[in-house]
Amino acid sequence: MSDPSLSALGRTVDPRRIGANTAPAQHGPAGHGAPTVFDIRGVNVYYGAYKAVKDVNFTVAKNEITALIGPSGCGKSTLLRSLNRMNDLIPGARVEGTVSYHGKDVYAAGVDPVEVRRRIGMVFQKANPFPKSIFDNVAYGPRIHGVPRAEREAIVEDSLKKAALWDEVKDKLKQSALALSGGQQQRLCIARTIALAPEVVLMDEPCSALDPIATARIEELMVDLAKQFTIVIVTHNMQQAARVSDKTAFFSTEVNEQSDTRTGVLVEFDDTQRIFTTPSDERTENYVTGRFG
Repeated sequence: MSDPSLSALGRTVDPRRIGANTAPAQHGPAGHGAPTVFDIRGVNVYYGAYKAVKDVNFTVAKNEITALIGPSGCGKSTLLRSLNRMNDLIPGARVEGTVSYHGKDVYAAGVDPVEVRRRIGMVFQKANPFPKSIFDNVAYGPRIHGVPRAEREAIVEDSLKKAALWDEVKDKLKQSALALSGGQQQRLCIARTIALAPEVVLMDEPCSALDPIATARIEELMVDLAKQFTIVIVTHNMQQAARVSDKTAFFSTEVNEQSDTRTGVLVEFDDTQRIFTTPSDERTENYVTGRFG
């Protein structure tokens, strides 16, 4: 990406650079010195007075898949939404600490959260296609950024190909996106996200509502997309994390007995293989072996 430091956030950015990531790193075993995309230091997330997540520290490397796992209520999705400032949309939510993207704090004064979300796209748990045609769903972002229709057509085709959906929909682009199957709708939402050429794609349990066949397609797609994008995924499916991710962050909860509230804590962050075979914390071992969670 141009200007990865975010120093020019707020200016008009040309979304036609789709595919502009030249010579992307090959997706494979982690720990080979890939550049750092996110450096998360001392992050606490609050909803009003309630501390949902506390003191999170880890890094996300370029062209890797990082999985966030842990029991329900441990703050995985809250932390994920902090990476592209989606929590800004929730009244009372605030983030302390530093979420550094290519060395620039995304919460620094003057940083445009809309531009942050363009560069750091998001795919949600439930597929949410617009009640428009397949074409218009993918072309929506480029269109509102003023990209001419002829160029939007190329972006739509390229994005649908990257989302492994083109062959299934190329002859029905004018049909409603709502007529697609659940798995197809989720891949369409992925295509819509990458149509604006983000560097990072955040995925919040993208397979939780899908059948095993559709889940397998999405997992294959994630591995393929990691050749061009950096991916951070929240998943309750430990097998999925083990299959697709390079690094894994395991979250758990601390219970405040006085207020009867739970706060998410990062227990362990490491190579996925190590997390699932030789974790360093007993709580991680108990979770991945099914003793709790």
